[in-house]
Amino acid sequence: MCPRAGGRYREKCRAGERTPLARRTDDDGPGRPSRARPCHHRASQGRTFGLSRQSSSRQRSETDNETSEEGLVPRGPAEHTPATAAEAALAPCGRRGNWPAVARTVAWLTTGLSLALVFVALLLPTELALIRPGAFLRVPVEGIFGATLLLMLPSVTRRVVAVLAGVVLGALTILNLLDIGFHEFLGRGFNVVLDWILLDDAESYVKDSFGGTAATAAVAGAVVLAVALLVLMALAVLRISDVMARNSAVATRTTLVLGTVWVVCAALGVQVAGVPFASRSTTALVQDRAERVRKTLADEREFAKVAAVDTYGDTPGDRLLTGLRGKDVMFTFIESYGRSAIEDPRIAPGVRRTLRDATERLDKAGFAAKSGWLTSATYGGSSWLGHSTFLTGLWIDNQSRYRTVTAGDHLSLTRAFQRTGAWRTVGIMPGVQKAWPEGRFYGLDHVYDSRDLGYRGPKFSWSTMPDQYALKAFERLEHGRKHDKPLMSEIILSSSHQPWAPLPKTIPWSEIGDGSVYRAVQKAGKKPADVFTDPTEVKTEYGKSIQYSVNSLIDYVLKYGGKNTVLVFLGDHQPLARVSGDNASRDVPVTLVAHDEAVLDRISDWGWQDGLMPGANAPVWKMSSFRDRFLDAYGPRPGAGATTD
Repeated sequence: MCPRAGGRYREKCRAGERTPLARRTDDDGPGRPSRARPCHHRASQGRTFGLSRQSSSRQRSETDNETSEEGLVPRGPAEHTPATAAEAALAPCGRRGNWPAVARTVAWLTTGLSLALVFVALLLPTELALIRPGAFLRVPVEGIFGATLLLMLPSVTRRVVAVLAGVVLGALTILNLLDIGFHEFLGRGFNVVLDWILLDDAESYVKDSFGGTAATAAVAGAVVLAVALLVLMALAVLRISDVMARNSAVATRTTLVLGTVWVVCAALGVQVAGVPFASRSTTALVQDRAERVRKTLADEREFAKVAAVDTYGDTPGDRLLTGLRGKDVMFTFIESYGRSAIEDPRIAPGVRRTLRDATERLDKAGFAAKSGWLTSATYGGSSWLGHSTFLTGLWIDNQSRYRTVTAGDHLSLTRAFQRTGAWRTVGIMPGVQKAWPEGRFYGLDHVYDSRDLGYRGPKFSWSTMPDQYALKAFERLEHGRKHDKPLMSEIILSSSHQPWAPLPKTIPWSEIGDGSVYRAVQKAGKKPADVFTDPTEVKTEYGKSIQYSVNSLIDYVLKYGGKNTVLVFLGDHQPLARVSGDNASRDVPVTLVAHDEAVLDRISDWGWQDGLMPGANAPVWKMSSFRDRFLDAYGPRPGAGATTD
């Protein structure tokens, strides 16, 4: 509408001109100059602009006469400027007016990137091996449903829903990335109920392996990435919703076509690169996560009932382990010692040679060995789950189960030795760097952690000290001392922990001292980042780490063991997928070594094979079955009378 104006100004307004001298009474009040008019590009203004051009000749002749008479506009030839002041006011202004092509390009690019971000988020697989071009050549039903919903909503509600949907999609993307990481390192997806605590362990691992600066950078990067995903995804969905609202007809037709294509492809089972073209992966993942949460909560209740039932829980100490009385028994875990170390053609040659040579050396010293396979409850990491599964006879594959069992009184294999009163029980834990209250649950009279072993040398990435030093400290602090009882020890060897660089080297036992000798070895070793990121090098160095750990252990037995020595050693889990390969088993080798033939005779019905290297046909048991089999073999069965073996 023209503002109410009198005299010459009314005629100017009718002609479509907007002058800074026009007087307004509707908005600004009578007698006050009108406010500056912003640039607008609405369709209605475009039509006003068109009308002014069509009637400009007639209007110009009328107004020129009038204004000339009143002395406001001088007569003169028409200039090649916008036909009226209205045209000038309605012309594009600012950066859009100065660089319209750039503005259009930026707008299209922003929309395209928003679509790509949402598209990738909806189709992102949860395993690194599945991320390939074919995974994104699909139509996500969630996108079609979301577009339909946004087209139906009014403006304000649409924008609110778009932002919330973007935040939710960003959160789901973060969970998908966590899934990728957990599959890569632990061979399973991320558990939203139990696994948050492992993020702290991951930070500690990076700090120990690559240094404090790298750990700080990794944490900061993870936080920035998470926040960026939430914000950018919200902005992306909002951008798409605004573009659809401005082009509702095209957006509606496009959504209808894509919906039809999805239904047809779903009905026909069309696939691209082995996956359905009509995708519903995001919906399936949400359902799967919800189901996992439900199962996790239910599992906590059920496992508590299972852990409360213990076949050997009430067995008196004088009826336990009677077949091992007088023996020094060592239970030793070798970090990441998995089946891949023996069977992977790129790793096995060196490891198999080490195991054959060690078997021959043991034979010459009067020792014998039998080996088999155990299926670990964990993979790639979380070693404590494998340890607890082996020692308790319960399948402990998550942190909730671990907390439940260690908070109770279920009989562990090591505590069975303590219950007899016939052994002193100790733990050598070089990987433990802070208080470890679980030692009481495991029935250990004394625990030596990394702070108690007297080591003054350098760390080898995550490993606080070389295995050879840890065994030497065990000899100095416990095994080499005189006791009124034989010794039962649980020993955790950590030199074969990822990232497998730098690696220690075997040195003469007499030169180990306080570990300072390892400074030159550590300095000359390879850098963790160079090894861990190279798919060939990481396998090679992993194999070398297993060779070092096995040689250290067997060398110790040959040097410090005796006729009463009994050694059980095994891997706690397979190495991560980068080393063991995709879809690798969870099997680990387990070996029993003894000088006394009677000890091995008691397990003759196990079917284990001679030597330190189990063959492909050796028996495979669940790791949780070992406790009861061992207690059965070396003591009377529950309910039987005591023996005097």
